[in-house]
Amino acid sequence: MNANENSLQMSVTKSKLPGLKTKMKAIETKKYGSAEVFKLNEIARPVPKANEVLIRVFTSTVTAADIMMREGKPLIGRLFLGLRKPKNTILGFDFAGEVIEVGSEVTLFKKGDRVFGGSTALGCYAEYVCVDSKDVLTTIPENISYEEAARLAEVP
Repeated sequence: MNANENSLQMSVTKSKLPGLKTKMKAIETKKYGSAEVFKLNEIARPVPKANEVLIRVFTSTVTAADIMMREGKPLIGRLFLGLRKPKNTILGFDFAGEVIEVGSEVTLFKKGDRVFGGSTALGCYAEYVCVDSKDVLTTIPENISYEEAARLAEVP
């Protein structure tokens, strides 16, 4: 794999959790454009690195920033996203879900934690996402639903 491929796909190895599926569904885009560029695909499920948590995404958001990233506008944004096509084929920043697996260096979260936040590496338009444990991530209070939590993660 080259460095321009989705970071979710780069960390795929055999899971240490028996019974956890190795494939997942994700909404991918391989080019900039309108909503028609999105395709539902089955791809390899990511496996967390030592400093990451694997999250089963229950809710994600679509924001104005997501639309701009999908369209590749403003053009200056392509310096980060990819000049001719998206570097990360799975977009989506905000999420709410459950921790399924933790990397060996993770101490702030454990399996089963309800969490929400944003992944600066993107990738939240998928069933699972790996997020650095020190990224924009925290637990969901008991009185808040996944839907409400994902909305709270959205930065105005």
